[in-house]
Amino acid sequence: MKKRSIKNSFKSAIKSFVSMMPMIVAVMLLVGIMKTFITKEMLLSFFTKNSFIDTLIGTFAGGVAVGNPVVSYIIGKELLDINVSLYATTAFMLSWVTLGVVQLPLEMEVLGVKFTIYRNILAFISTLIVSIATVFTLEVLK
Repeated sequence: MKKRSIKNSFKSAIKSFVSMMPMIVAVMLLVGIMKTFITKEMLLSFFTKNSFIDTLIGTFAGGVAVGNPVVSYIIGKELLDINVSLYATTAFMLSWVTLGVVQLPLEMEVLGVKFTIYRNILAFISTLIVSIATVFTLEVLK
């Protein structure tokens, strides 16, 4: 019975991975195109080197962009590679998953306006706090 369960789990994981591959490939192609047309200097001009302001910018950018959690790791690595601060990158990755300007109308329709507003405000505040706490913790552990 246990072998069958493990086998089914493995098959399910493979199916999930295969279904995500087109999205991952598309993001990698998009990142390649972005690297061609959007220079490092253009991207870095959005950030101020001020930890709190960069965290805000990263949070807003991720909240507007919205996407799949797996994809945020790819984009996060690219941001770090061009020296975007860890504060901004962490905030971007968190808000990419937890906030969502694009899906607000649908969320309001399904879950209600009040709930959607409260959830997004709390997610925004949590993203700022967790981003700053994460980077602070990593710096302490160095």
